[in-house]
Amino acid sequence: MKIDIQVDAKGLACPMPIVKAKRALDGLREGQLMELLATDKGALNDFRAWVKSSKNEWISHDEKDGVHRFVIKKG
Repeated sequence: MKIDIQVDAKGLACPMPIVKAKRALDGLREGQLMELLATDKGALNDFRAWVKSSKNEWISHDEKDGVHRFVIKKG
């Protein structure tokens, strides 16, 4: 899987990880992938809801040592 942009939102509280993700996706072409790293405890629920309300596609999520890694495809 080729990641086109990586966004580091570790240490940021809601809504900043979503704001950074949206700004990054705005600069991508349809079909490109964004990886976002976040440590906010609400990140999983926030990103799940945000992607559902957008035309973007949830590709994957994993969590290790308190760091959430999301991969989102620009829709």
